[in-house]
This record gives sequence, C-alpha cells and structure tokens, in this order.
Amino acid sequence: MKATHPVWAVLITVVAMLAQVVIGSLPATLLLDRDNLLYQPVGVVGITLASLGIVYLIRRYLGRQSWRGVRLTRSWRAVPHLLAGALAGVAAVAAASALSVAFGVATWVPYDVFSPEMLYLPIAIAIALLGQAFPEELLWRGHLFDTLSGRLSPRAVMIVTAVVFGAMHIISQSAADTVAERLLYTVQAAGLGFACAAARARTGAVWMAVGVHLGLHIGNMTLPTKDIQYGVQLVIMACTLTVTGLLILSRRRGGRAAAPEPGTEVSV
Repeated sequence: MKATHPVWAVLITVVAMLAQVVIGSLPATLLLDRDNLLYQPVGVVGITLASLGIVYLIRRYLGRQSWRGVRLTRSWRAVPHLLAGALAGVAAVAAASALSVAFGVATWVPYDVFSPEMLYLPIAIAIALLGQAFPEELLWRGHLFDTLSGRLSPRAVMIVTAVVFGAMHIISQSAADTVAERLLYTVQAAGLGFACAAARARTGAVWMAVGVHLGLHIGNMTLPTKDIQYGVQLVIMACTLTVTGLLILSRRRGGRAAAPEPGTEVSV
C-alpha cells in the first residue's frame, strides 16, 4: 500500500512524532498551569497514550498492518531486554563523559550541585520513559522499523530510522546555540537512533531499544558534565553511541548470543 512505501512511511512517522507531542500534551496544557505539580506527569502520560493511539490508527487504517509487527511483545524477556538496553545506554554516556573530561572539552559537575536532585531520580526516570523513550521508540523502532523491513534491507532499515530520527532533533531543545552545534546534535541523535535500531535488530522486539533510549537520559541525569566545547562533546557522544550499537550487533554474530524474540528478527 502507498502508506507502507518507504518515503511515505518516513513522512507519516515524522508527522506522527510531532502529533503525538502536541496531542498528548494538550490535556495538561488546557487543564493545568505550568507550575502545577501534575503538569509534567499528566503531559508525559498523555504523550505515551497519544503515541499508542496514533501508531494503532496508522497501522490499522493507513498501512493495513498488524499491530503485532510493532513487536511490543509481552514475554518474560521484556524486562531483561529493557534493563540490558538501559545499561548499554548508561555505559555509552559514561564513556562519552569520561572521554570528554579527559580531552578537556567538558568538566564533571560537582556532586553536591546535583545531588539534591537525586531524590527525585525515580520520578525523572519515569518522565523520561513516558515522555520520550517509550513513545519515540514505539514509533521509530516499532512501527517504522517494521514497515521499512518489508521493502528495505536490514542495514538500510537501521540507517534510515537512525538518520531521519536524528534529523528530527534539529528542532529539539538542547544546549546547542550555534548552527554547527545544532547540526552536531542531530548527529548525536542519529547515533542514539542507530544504537536503538541495533537493539531492535538484536532482539526482534522494541523493549531493548526503549531501554537504550532511557539509558541515555539516566546517564545524563546521574553523570552530568559542564561543557567547554559542546560541539566536540557531541561528536564524542555520537561515536560512543555508534560503538554501542555495533557491540550490540556483534553479540548477535557470536555463536552463543541469547535467542531473540520470534517473528521479526533481522540480520545484518
């Protein structure tokens, strides 16, 4: 069908990503003040629900696709995959931060500066999960990954989902304040997209991709740095995320890799 053609599938996904944020945030925006304690929790829950609804509608009425292809599997492997992905994401951030400090392009934020915020870490993790990691991975590494897999090679699917996902971040809020830094920020986001796509390819399900995405946020929360040369730091982060993706894929090539979810497993 036309909606499953790679070009149309990518364009629909781009529009859906914007729509899920706008629609999902609408109840909080209309009903609550921004300084209300419930504003952000209501907003992120709305984004997750909007993502589920939008992906369902796209697949049911535009692509005539089964929901199963999203690979939001319910099995005993879901939690281990999520945790393994989170560990990989945190490791990528830790490596990037350590290298950035070693090269003199960033400094560690003193623990006493951000330690009070650690009391709210579980809440912050939940907000990152519901507001970004889960809804974005459901859309990109769930729906789009499955849709493109019907027409493109496994390697092309990973590259397309990573590059377009990264390009979308040109409009994201970040510490980038120059054109060059904004472009490098999209490169870092593409590195994240590749690591998440590798996780989807490795397991055949979306949960590890969600974990990798969440791990990036956890790493940034628990290992904060103050940038000196932000552009260089972005390049380092893009490299560690890409290496993380390659390591995830390399485990699959090993003869004793864990058995993936059945169904939509792909090889590279």
